[in-house]
Amino acid sequence: MIESRLMYLYEEQFVLQGYKLIAGLDEAGRGPIAGPVVAACVILHRDDEIIGLNDSKQLSERKRNELEIQIKQRAICYQVAFVDEATIDRINIYQASKLAMLQALKKMAIKPDALLTDAMPLKEANIPYLSLIHGDALSASIAAASILAKVERDRYMKQMDELYPGYGFSKHKGYYTKEHKIALLTHGATPIHRKTFAPVQQILYPENTLF
Repeated sequence: MIESRLMYLYEEQFVLQGYKLIAGLDEAGRGPIAGPVVAACVILHRDDEIIGLNDSKQLSERKRNELEIQIKQRAICYQVAFVDEATIDRINIYQASKLAMLQALKKMAIKPDALLTDAMPLKEANIPYLSLIHGDALSASIAAASILAKVERDRYMKQMDELYPGYGFSKHKGYYTKEHKIALLTHGATPIHRKTFAPVQQILYPENTLF
């Protein structure tokens, strides 16, 4: 129990400064070569500790799904936002990740008065924030956002697997695995592939010596 309370220390620091509604923000999907980047914004209850919150990548799929239900049932407020692959290609993945976070924040029915983010400066939000390296392993609010973002994105990629069979999207979720590479070489790129990412460029434009 003491260890789990450590995940709320950064939230408590904001509370000691007079802030009451602290939101965590995180994204999922910066690394894949297909599909959207997804961000979540979550405000947790200070007196309703959710046990087991952690970096979503450190949790099993089953545990993430269990925690997603708890987060959605017990959070003060949460929202999820998607930024599609066309926008990623247009503005780059870093800016798309930031845009997804800002969109999730904007959608919140209850507005936070302070933010905790996972290694993403959010000056554009015009709200006091703290950007934490590996924040999803340090803050319960960021961890909750990390879990929601990943579960929502994984669910979407499973749907894309039905729409574009043969690429293994339900398994690798758009990451550049050996299976994914073979599918690209065999079938070419789908509409959800990120056309500016090097592995996709290699398939689309093999004559381009820059890749």
